[in-house]
Amino acid sequence: MKFKIILGLLFLTISIGVNAQQTAQQSPTPKNDDSKSANTTITTYVRPDKKTRQKRYLKSLFSLTGFARTVASSGFNTALNKPEEWGGTWEGFGRRVGSGLGKNAIKQTTIYALDESFKLDSKFYRSQKRDFGSKMKNALISPFTARTPEGKRVIGFPRIVGTYTASIIAAEVWYPKRYTYLDGLKAGTFSLGMNAAFNVVKELFKK
Repeated sequence: MKFKIILGLLFLTISIGVNAQQTAQQSPTPKNDDSKSANTTITTYVRPDKKTRQKRYLKSLFSLTGFARTVASSGFNTALNKPEEWGGTWEGFGRRVGSGLGKNAIKQTTIYALDESFKLDSKFYRSQKRDFGSKMKNALISPFTARTPEGKRVIGFPRIVGTYTASIIAAEVWYPKRYTYLDGLKAGTFSLGMNAAFNVVKELFKK
């Protein structure tokens, strides 16, 4: 029953994303001189080529920055002994690191597969406008949006599906038995929120 519920939720999310993508493709492309298109289209956007997208995917799996983040998060959760069934020892730390790497692999692979299938780009790009409001808006909506080959922003269902899929699978497959898909949904929501927070840091502090 739980597995059917998970599949139903994922299918619903993908269906919403597909419908949104089809609507966006059917909508007429606004003219470049239309000031109203500024919020949905990035005129300087150029879709990365296939080789660049593949390198970006591999980097999302094996980058030192991502590994360091997983290690730091695992150390923090080991200190808090969360989940407590894994213990606060080096063995528990290792399980948390493995869990984090597994979740990231599922998340990034799902995002990459959906991006390639629907010709979308879920990568975060800093705002072209450098005023505070524009930077904050871009940072906060980026986890929930993606770009078409023309640079138009649409619902970013690849990242949404990838994030929730990884968290739900982890909760149902290798987390302690008391965890369910509901815990996965909570973890996925938290992950998207943290994604937005990291984007804010990139917008405000990176040159």
